[in-house]
Amino acid sequence: MQDIAKRVFKDEIESLQEVANVLDQQFTLCVEAILQCKGKLVISGAGKSGLIGRKISATLASTGTSSFFMHPGEAFHGDLGMVGAEDLVVLISYSGETDELIKIIPFLKWNKNTTISITGNPQSTIAKNTDFHLNVHITHEACPLKLAPTSSTTATLVMGDALAVALMEAREFQSEDFARFHPGGSLGRKLLVKVKDLMRTDNLPFIDSDANFTEILLRMSEGRLGMVMVGNAAHVEGIITDGDLRRALLRHPDTSSLKPADMMTRNPVIVSEDEFIHKAEQLMMDKKIATVLVGLPEERHVVGTYQIYNR
Repeated sequence: MQDIAKRVFKDEIESLQEVANVLDQQFTLCVEAILQCKGKLVISGAGKSGLIGRKISATLASTGTSSFFMHPGEAFHGDLGMVGAEDLVVLISYSGETDELIKIIPFLKWNKNTTISITGNPQSTIAKNTDFHLNVHITHEACPLKLAPTSSTTATLVMGDALAVALMEAREFQSEDFARFHPGGSLGRKLLVKVKDLMRTDNLPFIDSDANFTEILLRMSEGRLGMVMVGNAAHVEGIITDGDLRRALLRHPDTSSLKPADMMTRNPVIVSEDEFIHKAEQLMMDKKIATVLVGLPEERHVVGTYQIYNR
């Protein structure tokens, strides 16, 4: 069974390379046509091509290209009313001879829609009757009978992904843009939520610069953040973490003489409360720290703290 699986992977990888080798200027023209489109991108296909079309449409919609899927059978029985004159229509059919798609081409021509076909036959009826054509021809399917759509559907799917990625880069689509279309779950939280939405503002542990070791230890325990800040909210001189305490004890076993200045980090990391969480967390990972102060970095003014393990 593992050998069969490896053979399928090999066959499909070779098919993808085959399609990549024949990629031509038509791809660039398709991307430019979509960028110039003032309406929506309508994807249509039947059978397995329809299933792939749904995924391509979903990917486009989530990456900045307004798109929806339209089944050609339903289109022929009234759903063509969803297609506006400024919409661009993509017809997917590996053979290029799918009857349901051919039947709606006259309407698309009458409606003056720009059309793109994705087929495995540049000489097919559909390919010849669309404005642009993307060739996904493969030598053979991965199916042992060479019949079931396997390599061909993979090639079509990847062609759709290539379009989506090219469009993303052309539009300079950013992670924040992606999150706007994915507000649910951890992705939306990570890319849309700001530090001020999750920071802690109550019972912030401050100590005076002349505090003794016992005062430092007690305030750190009360604050439950594993750290204390030296100074006040208007100006923080530094921070002392529980790790700083342990290291100080190793250097100075006699705690009676220990002062905050002997153990504090004088330039703590302070981020703006309007910073996105994902950027703050990346900064924390880069600096290998678990806590950042929140406020005005230049003035060392602090309004809260954020800890990466409290997400």
